[in-house]
Amino acid sequence: MVAINPCVDLLRDGAAGVVLMRNAPLNALKHELREGIARALDELREDGDVRVVVLAGNERAFSAGADITEFGKPPRAPALRDLIAAVEDFPRPVVAAIRGVAMGGGLELALGCHWRVAWDGARLALPEIKLGLLPGAGGTQRLPRLIGFRAAIEAILSGDPIPLALARDAGLLDAVLSGPYPAAAIDWALGLDPKTRRRTRERDEKLAEARADPALVDRIAAPLIKKATNPRAAKTCVAAIRHAATATFDGAMAAERQSFLDLVATDESKAQRHAFFAEREARKVPGLPRETAARPVRRAAVIGAGTMGGGIAMCFANAGIPVAVIETDGEALARGIARIAANYETSVKRGSLPADESVRRQGLIAGGTDLAAAAEADFVIEAVFEEMALKKQVFGQLDRIARPGAVLATNTSYLDVNEIAGATSRPGEVLGTHFFSPANVMRLLEIVRGSRTAPDALATAVELATLLGKVPVVVGVCDGFVGNRMLARRSAQGERLLLEGALPQDIDAAMTGFGFRMGPFATGDLAGLDVGWRARKARGIKAPIADALCEQGRFGQKAEKGFYAYGADGRTPVPDPEVERLIVETSARLGVARRAIGAEEIVERLVYPMINEGARILAEGIAARSSDIDVIWLHGYGWPVTRGGPMFHADLVGLGRIAVRLETFAAASGDESLRPAPLLAGLAKSGAGFASLGAQAAA
Repeated sequence: MVAINPCVDLLRDGAAGVVLMRNAPLNALKHELREGIARALDELREDGDVRVVVLAGNERAFSAGADITEFGKPPRAPALRDLIAAVEDFPRPVVAAIRGVAMGGGLELALGCHWRVAWDGARLALPEIKLGLLPGAGGTQRLPRLIGFRAAIEAILSGDPIPLALARDAGLLDAVLSGPYPAAAIDWALGLDPKTRRRTRERDEKLAEARADPALVDRIAAPLIKKATNPRAAKTCVAAIRHAATATFDGAMAAERQSFLDLVATDESKAQRHAFFAEREARKVPGLPRETAARPVRRAAVIGAGTMGGGIAMCFANAGIPVAVIETDGEALARGIARIAANYETSVKRGSLPADESVRRQGLIAGGTDLAAAAEADFVIEAVFEEMALKKQVFGQLDRIARPGAVLATNTSYLDVNEIAGATSRPGEVLGTHFFSPANVMRLLEIVRGSRTAPDALATAVELATLLGKVPVVVGVCDGFVGNRMLARRSAQGERLLLEGALPQDIDAAMTGFGFRMGPFATGDLAGLDVGWRARKARGIKAPIADALCEQGRFGQKAEKGFYAYGADGRTPVPDPEVERLIVETSARLGVARRAIGAEEIVERLVYPMINEGARILAEGIAARSSDIDVIWLHGYGWPVTRGGPMFHADLVGLGRIAVRLETFAAASGDESLRPAPLLAGLAKSGAGFASLGAQAAA
């Protein structure tokens, strides 16, 4: 074994030369790794005793792909494209031995090898589309040559892993091996006939169909482009793939490279890359020492079997953790358990969950009507109504029942976690876990750190969130925390826009045009308008139009009418003249003159006050980083990923413009809360952005 550099070892095993990638943990293809592979190949080229070369990673990864922190920086030789060309042109057979992940540039490196073998469980994908990019090191050219246009287009436009059986049957993999890694690949490679070595770029058999039918690529791609999160990136990928049938390999590679550079420079890709890093950064909790050990969670309990409580219980069962669901009476418990069973049955009918797995998961959920069922739980989540007195009562009881060391969490969307913790003799064990509905689907989990929450209790919640498949973001205590506090600003402006002249369909159209999948009023109807109505009444807040709708029993889709009417299917929103009449009458009663309001103003009026509130949240330390706010809105509120989150979007727009517009809104409405927050105003004056706070907040 020879160390070529810190990232690559070279092993000679008889007639095989083995190039071992050693950039832990996932062999990201940073400069040192690329350089080490190139140097190893140079040494092996001069060794006449070597008949075959095996390129291998570690047990977790062949390679997870390019180091995206290098994007936009001056390239350092060898570029990945050049390294892959050197592998492809190597005069003796090169075999990629794939265990774990081969993603993005890692899979492109494997495509440049002459043969590819993998182990069960290997995950092969070109996920660049999820960063607003295309495979930029030959993936759009080599993958169609191996598996054909249809499978290649689906793989590249979805970014999802290619099923191992498809990879083997279609020709991406030459064998699926068992046995020790990479020894089994070495043995397999030594059995090859070097005369059968063939460069992937020379394989054109599977290009014939598209060359004979120039419209084939577009027909395959059309339905996938319609579903694309980033249509520009999807269309660019398709154009690059089409070149495999219409251009020379070198010409297509040059076009692919230019397309990659063009996409890197787009705001959409910048936003998607920001979201990628922001999600990972959110898991690093300021003030929580890295060495803090999480407490084991072997059993859980959920207090409340309503829609939220049942969804949370499913999260535990889906993760393989036994959970007790506790209700006040048998009838409510039975309804909750039936709702859980129906959710699992739906998944089975859709084909997303095997029937036996549904049975197994439901077997992990035990119902009960006695709070004593929580006595053995390591993690208890209270999910009762948003009423402080009720929550304090439940926590007082849990304080007497729960075992020492159990973490006690409240699923609240805006209540004071410190006050709830004060109802116990163990405030260090208490924190908030704000799940989003439906809890078994939505990925965000706002973890609310109380003033006395113990570090290991907080670490337990963060680790548990990851185990449950959630994206955790730790926030501080305030009314509404981060997401709902900002949402309240948007909701207030939505009501004001209705009074001033916009209709629900106008506002929803402006926001879907901005990139949201649903507008705020259609979303409200889906969630149930009575939920917000009940919360407003509890807090003494008025929303004249939404309140009036609820007083008429217009609670949304479940009532077949809300801001919209719902027809035969009960799901399609239709503008309702009755709602328009109510809005116009309310405007007149309140003395508000109505006018035409354009889509651009609607978006600014809804989004800029949210950004302003985000600035206040940062100044108060409720969120540690502006990127944490972005993660919350991306995963909890449907913010379009191609806009990166509200604070990233603010930096793109420019805080100077936002400050000016906020001043205009404040002057027109007399609402002083719309004045630019001191932090926003200061950053705007300095010419900086919210991203400039990242290093300071992290420190």
